[in-house]
Amino acid sequence: MTLPFFVYGTLRPGDVNHGLFLRGRTRSEEPGRLADTVLYEGPGYPYAVEEPGGGVVGGELVTALPEAYEGLLAELDRLEEYVPGDPRSLYVRVERQVVREADGVAVPAWVYLAAPAVAARLRARGRAIAGGDWRARV
Repeated sequence: MTLPFFVYGTLRPGDVNHGLFLRGRTRSEEPGRLADTVLYEGPGYPYAVEEPGGGVVGGELVTALPEAYEGLLAELDRLEEYVPGDPRSLYVRVERQVVREADGVAVPAWVYLAAPAVAARLRARGRAIAGGDWRARV
């Protein structure tokens, strides 16, 4: 299934990994919001953790060029240290509804969320990023 990616940290336009992985490989990049999620500070990058009623995370919906999609998906899985079924993964890639800010429409997108073990540690002793925006953190 070809879905856009919802990026909320270092893959956002203007940040370091956007230039390394996404520049020149996308058809569109538009602001979006992921509900029921809390953003936590990580070691130089954020983690999104699902929390019903917990908040909203801001980011961008990135649609890859068709010819770049498969390679980009594999590269982003490696970047996010996601291996399907591996409990050592830092993130899990899941399909979630993300609201486009331009028109308020919810669209399905791939989102990298903190893996269960990481999410449990963050809930117990992590530092949440107020407002859910990685760029606005203090």
